[in-house]
Parts: sequence; structure tokens; C-alpha cells
Amino acid sequence: MRHSRAQIVATIGPASKDVRTISKMIKHQMDVARLNFSHGTHAEHARYIKNIRLAGKKMGRKIPIIQDLSGPRIKTKSGHRIASSFKDLITQKDIKDLQFGINHGVDYVIMSYIGDARDIQKLKKEMAKLGSIKPIIAKVERAVALKNLGPIIKAADAVMIGRGDLVNEVPLEEIPFIETKIIKQCKKSGKPVITATQMMLSMVENPTPPRAEATDVAFAITSGSDAVMLSEETAIGQYPIQTVQIMERIVLAAEKHLGKHEVNRLT
Repeated sequence: MRHSRAQIVATIGPASKDVRTISKMIKHQMDVARLNFSHGTHAEHARYIKNIRLAGKKMGRKIPIIQDLSGPRIKTKSGHRIASSFKDLITQKDIKDLQFGINHGVDYVIMSYIGDARDIQKLKKEMAKLGSIKPIIAKVERAVALKNLGPIIKAADAVMIGRGDLVNEVPLEEIPFIETKIIKQCKKSGKPVITATQMMLSMVENPTPPRAEATDVAFAITSGSDAVMLSEETAIGQYPIQTVQIMERIVLAAEKHLGKHEVNRLT
């Protein structure tokens, strides 16, 4: 079976934690695993990491593991957002989580709520104190980050378009065009770019997605995304395997309209 060139990043959580489920997700072309440190304990994440590696070995594939740091987020009625009075993007919780991630050999670290390139340099300094500098994925989800996009892309190893929090700071109707702009700038710089947030959210509870979600995934690919990400869909959803399988079908279909194109992969 032909494998898409763009990668699928799937979040591992309670619904997808066992080796059997992760193996089937890999079979249906999950390429990268994400661990969301806004949820779960270190003991749970340690089990996820162990099972991801066991499943990868079973399936004969190296599955990079991304650690997504919480940053100064607070819970709201509709989800979460950055704390309005935060003092530092790197919280004490992040430092403890980062030490855990380094000790367990994660491949990438996502920094949430980046404002400018100096935030990335600060995270690298914190990593150095802990003994290892991991590749950093800059999550673009604030209006100030859009103003500093060029330097952020240059300083980061990859970029994630965090559309969920971005919509708290810019008009909803502008999101598709901001998404395209970020993708184009990343492609120009040769940095991997991941489009994330609610791509196939309805599949948390349903075995098939609506046309709008299929179109969203296809739009991300035809716009040039190197990877598309699943969050709740695979972490807590009822159909994690089917979601990955259907996303891969949509990505493959979208790629037929691109011809030969360059993809910057997470490795």
C-alpha cells in the first residue's frame, strides 16, 4: 500500500495507550506520536513511551515521539488559553516535564505560546541545564508570534500551527489565510510545518468524519503542510485506529493533486 508523503502525528492517550492499538495505528500510517503534557501523569506518559517503542519495533518502524509542554495555560469553559498574567512561558511544571522527557529520550519538544525567537533560545538554555538539547517545535498560537514569524521559524527546528488558541487572538475568518501564510514561510525556510487542532474532531464520537473535516485536512495538505495532527481524536476518542486510517486516505487523495512536491519530515 502506498504511504502518504506528508506525515500523520497522532496523540497517544487513554484511548490509544496499549501496544495493540498503537501497532494498528502505525499499520494505518501513523508516523509520529505526540504526548500532551497538559494531561496525564509521568507514570502514564512513561507507559505510553514504552508502548510506542514496543509497537514501533513490532511494526518495524521508528516512530518519533513529541513532548508537548503545557506552558502557562489555564482551563476555560471552552477549553484552555494562555494565562493573562503569566510571568514566564517556561513554568516550573514545564521544567519537571522537560527533565522527564529528556530522561526518556523524546525526539522533539513543543514549546507552547511562543512570542518571539528569544523564547526558543531560553528553552534551549533550560535544556542544556538538564543535560540535552532536543529539537524544538514552535507552536504558533498567539498574535504576537505572527508578527515575529520569520525569526521564530529561523530559530525553531519545526513549526506547529496551533489553531485552537490562535482563534482566541485573531478573527476566526482569518485562520485559513494565516494557516496558508505560515505554511508558505516554513516551506520557503525548509522547516517542517504541522497543521493541528480539531482536524477530525467529530471522530471522537463518530466512526466517519463530515465533509467539512475531510476538506480541512485536504486543504492543509494542498497548502503544503508537511504533517497533520490528531489530538482528542486519538487520545480519548472512540475510534483512534479508524481516524488515522481515514486521515491517511484523505492525505493520499490530496497529494494526487500536488504532483511531485517537497516534504520536510520529522525524523
